[in-house]
Amino acid sequence: MDSLEELESTAQEVLGRLKSRHLFQSQWDTAAFAIFLIFVGTVLLLLLLACLHCCCHCCCHQSSRSRKVRAKQETSMGVDNLALDP
Repeated sequence: MDSLEELESTAQEVLGRLKSRHLFQSQWDTAAFAIFLIFVGTVLLLLLLACLHCCCHCCCHQSSRSRKVRAKQETSMGVDNLALDP
């Protein structure tokens, strides 16, 4: 019962702040909330880009990538070490 009363008082406090349009007590609270929202938005954007990369990029360009790897292996650059030859 005590936790129910505590939850109700917290809800009333939040609703009171919403009605008075003073959600934050200071400008620091507002700035911290804005930074938090920017952080969450950035994380969500990166997750979206990672999902798009995995879902779209791998399926469409897999064959061209394997061709590039094979071409790179065939035209390998370097010098033969003649000291290793008998």
